Amino acid sequence: MGMTMTQKILASHAGLSEVKPGDLIMADLDLVLGNDITAPVAIDVFDKIKAAAVFDKHKVALVPDHFAPNKDIKAAEQCKKMRMFAGEHEITNYFEIGQMGVEHALLPEKGLVVAGNLVIGADSHTCTYGALGAFSTGVGSTDMAAGMATGKAWFKVPAALKFVLTGKMNQYVSGKDVILHIIGMIGVDGALYKSMEFVGAGIANLTMDDRFTIANMAIEAGAKNGIFPVDDRTIDYIESHSQKEYTVYAADEDAEYEQVIEIDLSTVKPTVAFPHLPENTRTTDEITEPVYIDQVVIGSCTNGRLSDFSKAAKIFKGHQVAKGVRTLIIPATQKIYLQCMELGYFKTFVEAGAIISAPTCGPCLGGHMGILAAGERCVATTNRNFVGRMGHVDSEVYLANPEVAAASAILGRIADPTEL
Repeated sequence: MGMTMTQKILASHAGLSEVKPGDLIMADLDLVLGNDITAPVAIDVFDKIKAAAVFDKHKVALVPDHFAPNKDIKAAEQCKKMRMFAGEHEITNYFEIGQMGVEHALLPEKGLVVAGNLVIGADSHTCTYGALGAFSTGVGSTDMAAGMATGKAWFKVPAALKFVLTGKMNQYVSGKDVILHIIGMIGVDGALYKSMEFVGAGIANLTMDDRFTIANMAIEAGAKNGIFPVDDRTIDYIESHSQKEYTVYAADEDAEYEQVIEIDLSTVKPTVAFPHLPENTRTTDEITEPVYIDQVVIGSCTNGRLSDFSKAAKIFKGHQVAKGVRTLIIPATQKIYLQCMELGYFKTFVEAGAIISAPTCGPCLGGHMGILAAGERCVATTNRNFVGRMGHVDSEVYLANPEVAAASAILGRIADPTEL
């Protein structure tokens, strides 16, 4: 029996010639990631098991990004614990104020993940790195602690779903719409503990940022991971960001998939996920009654990259944010922040009536920098819209791409960019 991309990476890191769905394996890790919510818990476990040192000081990454810059005393203590641990164990990949960023945008930018890697992170959106042809998945803090100590983790080999992408996306459609379209089709548990493997000629029409966004939200369909084949665009990205050696794995022709789903990208429309699940999707032309909003957030590990702000800036140019709509722009890394500033995007955003934040996860998880009050609605380029996700349990979050979010900020209601 042939193997999928994911199965080949897992087999290689487990020292096995073959694995099949359901196998339990112990595999070597290329990188272990933690943030300011999950790493402090992992550090406590690490100390409890009396681990002497991390398995490799270059293969652990710690990124305070959820409540940083510190929003309160508890957040400050969490980050202090990480900082002290990083210093004690001489961890080279510790990124805080001045070097900080939203972890899943920062690590690829820093070249810490490349094709063929096996990565675990104590954050569910660690699956982002599948865009680079890596196997990456979220784990709990206890598994993170064990990974830091031993450089190994156990896995149950997942079965796979194949998504065959064809065609080319239309204007105002991006990777965010593709993944929302898919989640709307299969549901939030449609890929439960499975690998979502994307193939097809349409992938050539997806930018790396599109792929990062799609892989990032694989977890919103319940997937263990999402993964893309490694093509010339992937290699160009890797070689321009990293000095690490990479390995290209390709699925066997006779690899088995539980389901094959074909998607013509030209049929995907700007899509919005209504409260309170990412599967509750509607295309903008299906929204017949006005949905008035109080806030817009453009940023996060899903849509906080330079291309996202480029698209948003084009929409905002020459327009004003609607009265009463708080609009937050949050670049995902310091590098993206500088690029936005140098390209004049910040001037456009501020003149339109938006504010600029330092890189942070902030409002995405209801942390800080944009908490919602009871009854308030937010259009966000983030990845989750669960009950109370961005604040009060009686608030609402609507997920959308950056252009829809910008148009919505201008019109004060969920809007399609063609309405401007």
